[in-house]
Parts: sequence; structure tokens; C-alpha cells
Amino acid sequence: MRGRTTGILPAVTALLTALALLLAGCTSGGGDSADGRITLRFQSLAWQEESVKANKELVAEWNRTHPDVKVEYVQGSWDSVHDQLLTSFEGGEAPDIIHDASDDLADFAYGGYLADLRELLPERLKSDIPQRSWETATFGKGVYGVPFLQEPRVLIANATWLKESGVRIPTPEHPWSWTEFREVTRQLSGDGKYGVAWPLKEPVSATLNLSLSSGGQLFHRGADGKVTVRFEPSDEVVPRTVHDQVNTDDSAPSSTLGSGGSDTLPGFFGGRYAMVPLGFSYRQQIVQQAPKGFTWQVLPAPAGAGGLTQGVSPQTLSIAEDSPHKKEAAQFIDFLLRPKNMVRLALGDWMLPTGTQALKAPALHTAENGWATGTALARYLRPAPAQSVRGYPEWKDKVATPAFQEYYSGAIGLDELRERLEKDGNLVLTRYQR
Repeated sequence: MRGRTTGILPAVTALLTALALLLAGCTSGGGDSADGRITLRFQSLAWQEESVKANKELVAEWNRTHPDVKVEYVQGSWDSVHDQLLTSFEGGEAPDIIHDASDDLADFAYGGYLADLRELLPERLKSDIPQRSWETATFGKGVYGVPFLQEPRVLIANATWLKESGVRIPTPEHPWSWTEFREVTRQLSGDGKYGVAWPLKEPVSATLNLSLSSGGQLFHRGADGKVTVRFEPSDEVVPRTVHDQVNTDDSAPSSTLGSGGSDTLPGFFGGRYAMVPLGFSYRQQIVQQAPKGFTWQVLPAPAGAGGLTQGVSPQTLSIAEDSPHKKEAAQFIDFLLRPKNMVRLALGDWMLPTGTQALKAPALHTAENGWATGTALARYLRPAPAQSVRGYPEWKDKVATPAFQEYYSGAIGLDELRERLEKDGNLVLTRYQR
């Protein structure tokens, strides 16, 4: 057999070489042109019209001023980004610059798919973004994403309804407590109307992030680095408030518990709900969809023992580990996130920039559309509790989501919720921490 194969070795070698070159052209990044010009692929998840426009304009500005490094804009989708990225990483076809959210990075970072950015980013960018934001993209000793946009959860309120009711209007300086919030929603309810509507189709992140305001933590990391779930009294405040509004006070409808935020807007505009807790960016939909004459305002979420603190998972920009042009990719990220550009991206997405210089922009401090209220909450935003927990997606989908849904609907009590989060949850997390 050995003698028969030697005659075809040159042909096989040529075939393999051609195949390798073909594959090299399909792997991470856009590749290089014959004249040596570098091409980077930037996958953006911008979806709102203003946001897509801002991103594409900035890519065009880069390309006009950087003739040797071309950036190609690639449109991605939040709905499928995790699976799409995993497939592209494993197939060696990941984009050079990756737009994602910090709570989706852990497995990619630990899996070696993302570049450690500590030595790639300029000092200007590193110092402009607060350490608390960098913590959202830090896994182990490395930094695997640049957090650049974030949004607090706020209360969107029917301004006329609240004014006529005579309740105290909260501000970031004098927010409602969770107890006062519950009492206010009782006062606003009756005759088929509700003080608040909770859209909790995805209940876990909303519950955990808001629970930081009451001192809740849920995930506890030991000296050995392993994480365990403990549902303590401070973790009970927010879920118990929601549960009691729905099942005891009749100040929140059970019908919206399985809804997304957008699903509650028709009822809000129609005068069925006085308030809806939503992400800050929902203001754009409200501006576009609110009927003529409808007045609304942005209120801070309630505060507890932890004050106005709440968890966030900022949008991030990462670089693929397999990218052959990490230096150039980092330069593009630095350009994209210059203060004036970060403001453009924030305004386009109706969110807040993480950069301290960008946050000073006058456009983010106007009373119109609640910008000033949201910007005042920026200093209270902290990494989401589950940010660096391995196995969190499985824990969320298989354990926490159904447990919270059943508790909020009144199907199970607080003790059973605790048992399922802790007992079943720790069984899931243990598999990822061996």
C-alpha cells in the first residue's frame, strides 16, 4: 500500500494546500485583500431604526478615515445570537468584532472563544468606563468585552392618573420604598383597573436585578470559587411584593405575568394600568405608540436596604480570539466608543452610555422623555448577580423561570420557591463547577 500511495503525494499535497487556503478565506474576520488592505467584520445587534442608522454611519465614518482597514457591517439578531455565535466560533467563522450582552459572555470567555482585551485597549477607554462596568465583562483574570450601553429598569407611569390620585411622586432623590410602592398600587387600583402591571415572561433577570435594591444576592461564591444558591430574607422582598400585588391586593393583574414588556403597552395606553416596570429603552416605543394627549413620566424603581442599586447586563463589544487582526479590531472599538460616538449610540438605542464623559452630554440630562431620571440612576447600576456564574443559563431555564412563574401566579408558596431555587438550582450549578 505504501508504494502505491507515493505516486499521488504531490497531487494530494497540492489539494490540501488549496483547501487550506480556501478555509483560511472563510475563517474568522473578513480577510485581507490582494493589496494588503485589512477587512474586519463587525456584527451588530442594533435593531431599532435609529440605532441601526447610528451604527452604520459610524462604520462609514471609520471607512472614510481609515483606508487601510475596512469594516464590514454585519446585521445580527438578539433572538439567535448565542447559538449563532457558538456555531460560528466552532466553525472558525466568527466575526472579528462581536456585539453581545455581558450575561452571554461567560461560556464564550471560559471556552477560549473571546480575546482578553486587557493589553489591546487604550488607557483612555479603560479609564473612562467605571470599574463596576468592567466587572460585568471580567471572567477569571481576563476582560472579554467592552461594556458600552446599559439600561436601568424604571417605572413608566400614567402621569395624569398619578397626579389626580394625589400619591407622592417619587424621584431618584426620594424614591418609594418597596412597602410604599405596594401601598401606592393598592390606592391606584379598583373598578377593573390596576396600579401596576408586571410583564414577567422572562422573570429571572428582572427579579434578581431589582433584588439588589433590597440587599438580595442569591448567588454566593465561596473561598474555593464555587457558587451556591441561597434564597435569604433580602432575596424575598421583590418577589414577595409582586406575588402579593397579584394574589392578595389585586393591584396587579395575573394576565400580564406571561407577557413581554411591549404586550402591556396597549393596556397602559388604554388606562387599565397606572404603571409598568420596563427597561429604560422602552421609552422609544412609548413615544412612537402613545395616543395623542397621553401623558407619561419615568419614575425610579423602588428602593430598599440597598437603596436604588439594581443589576444590569450591559451591551458589550468583544473581539474573537481567532481574529488575525485583534489590534485593528481594538482600534475600531476605541473609535466607536469615543465619548461623542458613545452618546450617538446611546441616543439611538434610548439607553445610557457607560462612559463617564458620555454621561455628561446635555442631551442625556433633559426632562423630555425621562432622560434626566434615567441618567440619575446610572451611578446605582451594578453587575447583574448571575454575571459570572457558570451554568446560569441552564439554571435560569430549567429551574428558576418555572419556579418564579409558579410563585407569581400563586401556584406555589415562598417555601417551595426557596427549596426549588436552592436544592434543584445547586444540583445544576454543581455540574459546571467540578
